[in-house]
Amino acid sequence: MSISTLFLLLLSVLPFSLCKTTIEPCSGSDSCRALLGYTLYTDLKVSEVAALFRADPYSILATNAFNLTAPDAAHRILPAGLFIRVPTVCACSDGIRKSVTTRYTTRPADTLASIATNIFSGLASADQIRQANAITDPSTLDVGQTLVIPLPCTCFNSTDNFLPAVYMSYVVRDGESVQGIAATYSTTVADIMNVNAMGNPTVHPGDILTIPLPGCPSIFPKFASDNGLLVANGTYTITAGNCVQCSCGPGNLNLYCTPAPMAVSCSSMQCRNSNLMLGNMTAQPTSAGCNITSCNYGGFVNGTIVTTLSTSLQPRCPGVHQFPPVIEIPTTVLHETSEFPPAPSPISGAEPGVVIPAPRSPLPGKGLAFPGATTATGPAAPAGSTSNAPSLIRLGQLLVHIVHLVVLVKFLL
Repeated sequence: MSISTLFLLLLSVLPFSLCKTTIEPCSGSDSCRALLGYTLYTDLKVSEVAALFRADPYSILATNAFNLTAPDAAHRILPAGLFIRVPTVCACSDGIRKSVTTRYTTRPADTLASIATNIFSGLASADQIRQANAITDPSTLDVGQTLVIPLPCTCFNSTDNFLPAVYMSYVVRDGESVQGIAATYSTTVADIMNVNAMGNPTVHPGDILTIPLPGCPSIFPKFASDNGLLVANGTYTITAGNCVQCSCGPGNLNLYCTPAPMAVSCSSMQCRNSNLMLGNMTAQPTSAGCNITSCNYGGFVNGTIVTTLSTSLQPRCPGVHQFPPVIEIPTTVLHETSEFPPAPSPISGAEPGVVIPAPRSPLPGKGLAFPGATTATGPAAPAGSTSNAPSLIRLGQLLVHIVHLVVLVKFLL
């Protein structure tokens, strides 16, 4: 056997994989709300996960439809291996979409690889962290050093096929396929391929896919601090200084907001010129249909909860609002199931002129580039080839393997 033949044979069995990430080019300073699919590397309190991603613990609980009224909910311990959704702000930085709000303080024995793979569950690569922090020698990290962690995210105008959508960055795990991921999140293989500009539905562990989730949009004014609020179907969000809870689904994709179960020291939630509180409504059957008067949430402006009184004529009087199912805060790893079940049939209409209270909530381009990135311009972009460029660190590891193999082959011969 020749040296070249033996070298190629050994090279073919090297443990080396190429990871892909979807990149959305952008310009300007706009941002959107997005989600990160995160798998806990160890047991962590909800508050510790929140601190890791600079998020609000109640927002993490709400985004995962965990029970907000559980005793000491924000400090409950979540088990290692649990998959959760973490809300983040997706900004435009250096010509591409990414979340750059997360900071990490290094500890003894930390390496860029361990931070990327373990702490952040593969959402960022070691090379991305190195570039974002201008680290020249990745082999030496100072204990207590603060690192920017660039996390993948996309906005795509917060729409998918012209419908409101929240985008989640999802790290592919061992044994997963595009078909299985599509079934889990009630979307199609074609839609995932289109959003991620994939030429074929082949994925590998470590690839990061952008998953579109149907959402309930808001119409708050631009000067509201929660302008652009968008809630993924089957979940909740907390806004207005933890005073207001908004939900989406499961029966429809209309945003529905009520006082939050942990609301304290909140401004008035009563609609002006009415005795209705936020989430309350009255129903008056008439020969033409049902007159509905409701007290709705209009955004959080200068520390004040804005409420609006609206009236409408509907064909029939609505029943009790159906909330997304609530999950008790897990103590063991749960396997994510398919989307939420359909809403039960509405109950009979309200008595004429009765006030229907808010239902009791069941929740008491340039610069930094991502290695292996697939550049996409949005859900409408045609599917294209997927880039398989490896990161610099993985290339370095491969070269080390090659050098060792060459020495070994020469020694054997």
